[in-house]
Amino acid sequence: MNHVNTVTLGVLLGLFTAVTVLGFLAARWRRAADPLSLEQWGLGGRTFGTWLTWFLLGGDLYTAYTFIAVPAVLFGAGAAGFFAVPYTMMGWPVIFVFGPRLWSVARRHGYVTPGDFVRGRYGSRTLALAVALTGILATMPYIALQLVGIQAVLDVAGIGAGSGVMKDLPLIVAFAVLAVYTFVSGLRAPVLIAFVKDALIYVTVIVAVIYIPYRLGGLDIVFHRASTALHEPNPATGEPKGSLLIGAGGGWAYGTLALGSALALFMYPHAMTGMLASRKRDVIRRNTAMLPLYSLLLGLIALLGYMALAAGIKPKDGNAQNAIPQLFATMFPSWFTGVAFAAIAIGALVPAAIMSIAAANLFTRNVYREYLRPDATPAQERRVSQIASLLVKVGAVAFVLGMDRTFAINFQLLGGIWILQTFPAIVFGLYTRWFHRWALLAGWAVAMLWGTWTAYLQPAADNPHGHFGSQVAPVHLLGLRLVDQKVYIAIAAFAMNLVVSTVLTLVLRALRVPAGQDETHPADFYAEAQAEETRQGEPGEPASELAHSG
Repeated sequence: MNHVNTVTLGVLLGLFTAVTVLGFLAARWRRAADPLSLEQWGLGGRTFGTWLTWFLLGGDLYTAYTFIAVPAVLFGAGAAGFFAVPYTMMGWPVIFVFGPRLWSVARRHGYVTPGDFVRGRYGSRTLALAVALTGILATMPYIALQLVGIQAVLDVAGIGAGSGVMKDLPLIVAFAVLAVYTFVSGLRAPVLIAFVKDALIYVTVIVAVIYIPYRLGGLDIVFHRASTALHEPNPATGEPKGSLLIGAGGGWAYGTLALGSALALFMYPHAMTGMLASRKRDVIRRNTAMLPLYSLLLGLIALLGYMALAAGIKPKDGNAQNAIPQLFATMFPSWFTGVAFAAIAIGALVPAAIMSIAAANLFTRNVYREYLRPDATPAQERRVSQIASLLVKVGAVAFVLGMDRTFAINFQLLGGIWILQTFPAIVFGLYTRWFHRWALLAGWAVAMLWGTWTAYLQPAADNPHGHFGSQVAPVHLLGLRLVDQKVYIAIAAFAMNLVVSTVLTLVLRALRVPAGQDETHPADFYAEAQAEETRQGEPGEPASELAHSG
């Protein structure tokens, strides 16, 4: 059995308990006049201003992926892991441009999910279903990544020891607690907890990037030792583990990973949920102007991977995901290690809650109400979404327990392959109705099948017979090698998606195949909340009654 540091564990459990209580109290925060609607539970009543939305989007997007997976890539492979920094910077201008348009049309028509928008824009239940199912599918590995973060903390803290069910029991208990308070409080719970989460993360990272280099002798020593460690041969391949610089031939992989991840970032349902929960259209623009502060934080967090190499950290079982928790346990006193572990664990719980809510909203609006219960009441929608959020968490637990966790970043990148294929239907649809609904569906199907199959065929570096071991690969199609350099599979699949969608749109329009009824109007994409409030005669209150207008 692993040694348990009672001080570290006590601080971790104390902070975890505090945010759990906060999660339950959130049900009473800003209690709505009609708390039984899906809009209240799943979008917080669309009442969050700039300050709350900033924490919500930060809690949404800066996850265990940030604190565990990104430094783990630098620890295991070097500079390639830095792709996460430019990708977030490229993502903010994208959302600055299209986010307000999506918010306006969703507010005008009462859309809760991206599937709702696609259904209204293209008049296609089938295309909306494809978008919804893709969102749910892509969210599962992302939630699984949060589980990996919690598991890494528990392993290093000494309470994830044992084997079988006993090894995973603490993880299951943590997610059970998350499931209960999310069920009760909806989106309000992660919004409140995000304050605690961000405060802990900022304190932990600022202290770490100052104190750890000081302990090790300075940043020059950190980079020198990290470079030496990365040049050691990988026992499985005989090649160097990595480098402080992108190696020859690695530029395409690095660049396409950054570009593909940036385009996919706000296609995730949880990111869109954060946007749609905003009170005003301009809240989104103000937030995208401020969110680069998180990108600065991400760059500092990534450096922890090099610091772990410089400190000579040897993760248990060779699992790079444990490197950062072990670094904290080695370098800091027990009480601060507990604070750092709590920052990682809570940093996983907040996005996992939002992700499960977003996936549940997709199921409720675009599967349950569309195909199973068209006359569902708002209260019935809310109940179904609550239950679905529980099932999503169970699915994520099964996902992570059944897959190799050594490089958990593959979970997020695998989800990126899938979710990027909804980009044409959603983002292009915000600007044009030129693309035909059936062409978009065909492009989505081709890209999903090719991307998933190609990702499945990729072995891990230390397991040539494994699957889903990498999300970059040369591009092969019908036996032809189209691109020699390795690229992010999502980008190659996205290119196929665009080609198929464009060609089939030309064909279907030439054949005069009906393109579907568009229920939106040009003015909908510029609608302001204030105009809606004035129509209702209740200035200052969100117009929830406009959910079915248009």
